[in-house]
Amino acid sequence: MRSDTAIGMAFSQIIMWAIIITTTGSLHAHNITDIQSADQAAKALQPLEMTFPNAGEIAKTIFALGIIGTELLGIPVMAGTSAYALSDTFGWKQGLNKKFKQAKAFYLVIAASTVIGLWINFSSIDPIKALVYTAVINGVVAVPILIAIMRIADDKRILKDRINGRISNIIGWTTVIIMGASVAIMFATWGSH
Repeated sequence: MRSDTAIGMAFSQIIMWAIIITTTGSLHAHNITDIQSADQAAKALQPLEMTFPNAGEIAKTIFALGIIGTELLGIPVMAGTSAYALSDTFGWKQGLNKKFKQAKAFYLVIAASTVIGLWINFSSIDPIKALVYTAVINGVVAVPILIAIMRIADDKRILKDRINGRISNIIGWTTVIIMGASVAIMFATWGSH
């Protein structure tokens, strides 16, 4: 489980940095900073044609496949996550191994989450801005959650002899400080851009 988590996190970090670097190199370098839709982002990749023959078309195709793959992966994961979270909160029966009759509320949340996701797609809500606002909310909420996790991870009454080691504490509290500072900087500079 430890190596599975480490490998998964390593790949997610490599992919994240690849996205940031290629976005900077292709979009921001051409002064394209306000993307409103996935179609607009794909069209913004056309300046790559100047640097490598057919690069813009190749990039648009890879981008489209990435968006489709992300949505096919993201929709069931997010719908399932919301169903598990609400089921845990309200004590409902849960699990994809259960039949609909055994966990009605769980499956209804999955269905409702999927319908809401589809509605957002066809509504006038700007999906890119929604993603940005969601990321901002997640970043702000992550700080108190991380603090709670770090406190629990060091509590001998809860975890007995399985508390965090020194390196885990250093990494964890450094992450809390960096995230907290990032949130503070974001709020301090909010109106300046």
